[in-house]
Amino acid sequence: MFPVADHTRVSQGPDIKHVWLKPVPKLINDRMETCAAKGNVEPASIPGYWMDEEGMDIPISAPPKQGEKVIYYLHGGGYVRFSASPRDCMANIARGMLKHCKSVKRAFLLEYRLSKAHPNPPANPFPAALFDALAGYVYLTQDVGFSPKDVVIEGDSAGGNLAHTLTRYLVENRGMEGLPAPPGELILLSPWVDLTTSDHVPGSSMCVNSRVDFLGTPNTPDHKYARGAFLGPLGEEGALDRYISPACVDPRMAPVWFTNFPRTLVISGEAEILRTQIETLVKKMAKDMGVGRGEGQVEYYEAPDTVHDFLIFDYLEPERTQTFRVIADWLD
Repeated sequence: MFPVADHTRVSQGPDIKHVWLKPVPKLINDRMETCAAKGNVEPASIPGYWMDEEGMDIPISAPPKQGEKVIYYLHGGGYVRFSASPRDCMANIARGMLKHCKSVKRAFLLEYRLSKAHPNPPANPFPAALFDALAGYVYLTQDVGFSPKDVVIEGDSAGGNLAHTLTRYLVENRGMEGLPAPPGELILLSPWVDLTTSDHVPGSSMCVNSRVDFLGTPNTPDHKYARGAFLGPLGEEGALDRYISPACVDPRMAPVWFTNFPRTLVISGEAEILRTQIETLVKKMAKDMGVGRGEGQVEYYEAPDTVHDFLIFDYLEPERTQTFRVIADWLD
């Protein structure tokens, strides 16, 4: 499926609000520069879209009101498909957030670069999307003027992976000159958080749910293409990186910590193939952050009878509305 727009061409229309973002090469640390050099990745100018609550028309880049929160949305699609455009089906998530979360009046949707691999010319492997996500965060906090504590980073599927990666980068490099502080909240929706095969074991959701989840089995050509395109020259060894597979349980994986991460809500579908790795992520986060309403900084919600990334399907009711109510209650 081809996106309706990408990082080189934006959607057009009277209801489309887009802005081009400046790259932030001075905020890239040595470790990421090394990874980027292997994949021929450089910081680039990319677009993003603003969406407002229905009935509102907030000017592009308008300064926030006192205490105003903003959704910073990173879309899914395996890092290889879909778009941040309001014309794309992925925008249903941001649209649902604005409808149900009354404390939020607008969302910013980032058009990060998609990865490509053979038979296409290889392009934009890790950490290209991280560079783009960082530029979007700097735009929101330094150009528009949102306080980091009022930014809610939200991502679904591969966008959930990217939301974690960006947050980890902000946390681990806090104090770097010019780098904004980490966000106030993090929302991970059906996040793809293990690009290894460590959860491909009998009894896991990867095996049990492969016949009911639309993603299918983990060894399809589409799955292999997405992993290969995103990892690029880093290959299988790169999948063991804490920035890429924080939920990995492979014994070769170094310990992953979540100290100083922001308050986080993690959501999965009962019938999705990624549920096991998502549960593993929550357990790892809970060790450092605590878990549960009123008891810690991580809360987990499993939507019954739902598949991967179900919030994009606007016909999936009442599960979809119920989940947005959970998000709204947590956020508000």
